[in-house]
Amino acid sequence: MKKNKLLLIALTLLFFYGCYPDDFVGGGGKDDDGDPTGVDPDAQQALDEADFVLQLLHYADVDGNEEIALDAVDEFSALVNGLTNDSDYGSQTLMVSSGDIIIPGSRFFAAEQSAVRAVTGSNEPGHADIAFANAFGVVASALGNHELDAGPGEFSDAIQAEAGGGAEFIGSAFPFLSANVDFTLDEDFSIGTDGSEASTMGTQVAKYAIATINGQQIGLVGASTPTLPNITSTGSLIVSGEGGTMDLAAEIQPAVDALKGAGVNKIVLLAHMQQIAIEKELATLLDGVDIIVAGGSNTRMGDSDDSLFSGDGGFQETYPFITKDASDNPTLVVNVDGDYKYLGRLVVGFDAHGVLDTNTLDEYLNGSYASISSVVSQVNGSPISTVTTLQNALNSVIDEQFSNVLGFSDVYLDGRRSQVRTQETNLGNLTADANLWYANLLSDEPVQISLKNGGGIRTEIGTAVLPPGSTDPNDVEFTAPENISEGNLRAVLRFDNGLVRLTVTAAELKDILEHAVAATESGATPGQFPQVAGLSFTFDTAGTPRTAQGNGTRISELSVGTDVVVSGGTIQGDASRTFNLVTLNFLANGGDAYPLTDADLSAPNRVNFYEGTGFGEEIDYPDANLGNDPGANSSFSYTGGEQEALAEYLISQFPQSSPYMESETPASADTRIVQANPVN
Repeated sequence: MKKNKLLLIALTLLFFYGCYPDDFVGGGGKDDDGDPTGVDPDAQQALDEADFVLQLLHYADVDGNEEIALDAVDEFSALVNGLTNDSDYGSQTLMVSSGDIIIPGSRFFAAEQSAVRAVTGSNEPGHADIAFANAFGVVASALGNHELDAGPGEFSDAIQAEAGGGAEFIGSAFPFLSANVDFTLDEDFSIGTDGSEASTMGTQVAKYAIATINGQQIGLVGASTPTLPNITSTGSLIVSGEGGTMDLAAEIQPAVDALKGAGVNKIVLLAHMQQIAIEKELATLLDGVDIIVAGGSNTRMGDSDDSLFSGDGGFQETYPFITKDASDNPTLVVNVDGDYKYLGRLVVGFDAHGVLDTNTLDEYLNGSYASISSVVSQVNGSPISTVTTLQNALNSVIDEQFSNVLGFSDVYLDGRRSQVRTQETNLGNLTADANLWYANLLSDEPVQISLKNGGGIRTEIGTAVLPPGSTDPNDVEFTAPENISEGNLRAVLRFDNGLVRLTVTAAELKDILEHAVAATESGATPGQFPQVAGLSFTFDTAGTPRTAQGNGTRISELSVGTDVVVSGGTIQGDASRTFNLVTLNFLANGGDAYPLTDADLSAPNRVNFYEGTGFGEEIDYPDANLGNDPGANSSFSYTGGEQEALAEYLISQFPQSSPYMESETPASADTRIVQANPVN
């Protein structure tokens, strides 16, 4: 977002006289028509001479902070409005998503309520963010992992058309694409014809599609992380490409080749890989992909000319990432942070053969456009009315949830992705403690250990804001919440997994924790990273990460209470002695590839703290005495769910007179999960 000419001249003069202002922060300007000033003349000339210019707008990962996302969506829509009506490039716009448009949580379930249905015409959970995407003009989306969190059937329902409530919901006006997912065994989905015009494929799923922009055909291919079966609910969907990046590329390339064979020479891959390093590697392995829109990693790409959303501590990578494909042609990788905080904009030219010209790239045009009023003004945008109407309806439902207070905290509770997936946090401790407390109420045997995955904690409670003018994450100012409400629990623990008791041996416990830290490395945010209660351990990423049972060497110390289980990397005492562990049914069923299934453990003796198979199991495991649930909370959660456990724990332990007081600490001061060599 781009600098005003007069300011640029003034700064240039100041530079030469050695007095660059200390308080200048890039964030740019537009002229009165909303066009960027300070455009690179060489890039502008290259754009003028290009055979075709594409304005690609993109977003993904609306799966983090519920409050921020719903608060930002109107200004996000104004950015879309401004840029799609841009006098230079608006008519050449392609609006896409790289997945995770919907996720269980406050917005997901609020969509069922009458206040929202009166606006949309549907009462299906999750459809509200589909309605937002329709309003933005999304042409296609990758299939993300969170789309499937409530199961393929619920996802299918959310994107299908429905009439009722005084309105009519058209479903998704665009297809969801994935070249490495086979949908044919699932009868819930409407499967489109690959290579059809995306505008005719609303509510459908497919491998690839075509979008026609100003008479030019753009190929659109989708790809999903091969880890889908381990991190979400895939049902009868068949996911391919799990053999590594080359195997994944081999699954995607036929779709690219089919488009090229049909005469399409400009191709965009919508890839939801969760780690941008995978998309970067794919870029070099694929032949014929011009642009990869990455997803799932929330990588905040931008540059010094781009404004930051409030609280964000700088850009992680330059926008775009430039590399070359398998035929040595230019390929770009782009991504922006999620929660409607940023709209990605890429204006790029192609020659007559469909080859992308990197000389057309201008940082003053391209980058992350923050959903803040100053940037909205720069692009002359206005909020889209259908978005604001739906936003207000959702807020009316969610506000009621936040008024249902359950407990109190005098400290900020850290649930940020960068933290709960890399280190112990106070919010991780709180919910792990709650699960352990609750399990011991319902269990007929003592439960010593609580373990859950950091990826199941979706946001923080409280606020983390970067002071104006700062780009240093260390300057973030944390504010404790006024209280902890139903709305917080729905947002933080939005999957609301059921609690399960398992019996594990000392050797199995070490192996489980080896898996928990196996994917931890610098820059990675694996969902399997643990949050625990009742135990403490030390790990070192210099050790061998676990790839099979018993072969990990990262856990050097491990104690359960006063029982030293591992010392110096070696199991102490009887390796077959047992502990009762409470965990999530997601993990007990093999989620995040945890070795907790009946096949992994010698004698798991599984007991569910919920009734029947309501959480998706095919086997009805023995139930605990559910009558021991305290019963203090019954307004929204159900016996045995994570939300219920934390709600009851807060009501019992942390009233206003005795709030939660455990402050967040840096990794170097953590005591439950000690890192010998912190990596983040």
